[in-house]
Amino acid sequence: MIRQTEETDLEAVMGLVQQAKDYFRAHDIPQWNGADGYPGIDQFRKDMALKSSYVMIDEQGTVVLTACIMETPDPNYTYIEDGAWLDDSPYLTIHRICVSDACKGRHLAQQLFAYAEALAKEKGICSLRADTHELNTSMRHALKDFGFVECGRVYMADGGPRIACQKPLVLR
Repeated sequence: MIRQTEETDLEAVMGLVQQAKDYFRAHDIPQWNGADGYPGIDQFRKDMALKSSYVMIDEQGTVVLTACIMETPDPNYTYIEDGAWLDDSPYLTIHRICVSDACKGRHLAQQLFAYAEALAKEKGICSLRADTHELNTSMRHALKDFGFVECGRVYMADGGPRIACQKPLVLR
């Protein structure tokens, strides 16, 4: 089940973030390893206030995935280099995906992408966008497997480059 994040989920969410940071460090992926502690609990509270923070709960009631699905345009996506967005249509952005180490390989990110796609279609939005570090091959594969296309490079507020991905949607 996917639902919006609640205050009582934050301890589990931060545990997933720590697992992701540990994974990145172990695989020499320079993502989320800055001195600023990003993403920290304040970021998730901000996402919650905007109603853009989500968790996936398993059959035992355990939080096994967290992500942000934003409806507002991402200012980091204004400039793209070495490519171009597929179109300029309104989009939902998927950020900060963390999957429990115990659940890796179970395609939970695919379920989250499907949820975001359904949410977009419900709102009449015809595109999904996301970004990831170029060395984060597991996320790049997950995005590609769901139909995202790598469009170029965008830069985060801290100057860090990310691979920009987009999936156009067909609205019925």
